[in-house]
Amino acid sequence: MRKIENIHELLVYNLGVSKGIRKKLAGITGTKYKPLDNEYQIKEALEKTVKIINNFKNPFSKALAAILMISYIQPFEDGNKRTARLLGDAFLLAHIACPLSFRSVNEADYKKAMILFYEQNSARFFKELFIQQFEFAVNNYFLTKNP
Repeated sequence: MRKIENIHELLVYNLGVSKGIRKKLAGITGTKYKPLDNEYQIKEALEKTVKIINNFKNPFSKALAAILMISYIQPFEDGNKRTARLLGDAFLLAHIACPLSFRSVNEADYKKAMILFYEQNSARFFKELFIQQFEFAVNNYFLTKNP
C-alpha cells in the first residue's frame, strides 16, 4: 500500500495536493457515486484491493483491477485515476507488456466507462477501452513498420 502512496506523491508533487490517504469527503463530477468518507475504511479498502490484485497471476488482470479499484476507492484528495493508470502500467511493464496511454480514448467514453463501474459495478465498457488501448499501443508504438 505504501508503494501506491509513493506513486501518488510523485504524480502530485508541486501541484498543491495533499499527500497520503484523504481525510475529507470526495465527490466525483457526473455521478451519484459517493466514495468512502472515513480514512480508516479507505485504508482497509486499499489494503483489500492490494491483496486481491496480488492474487492475480495475469498482468492484464492486475492492471485492469488496479485501474478500476484505485479509481473506485478514491483514496487520495486528487490524482486517483492518474495514480491508478500508472500503477496499471507498472504491472504491464513488469511483465514485459507495453504500457497504455489512453490518449486515443474519447474523454466522454472514458468517463462513461468509469461511471458505469462506479454506479453499476460493470467493468465491461472499461475493459473494452482497456483492450482497445492495448491494441493501439502495440500497433502504434511497438510494431515495426516496413517502408
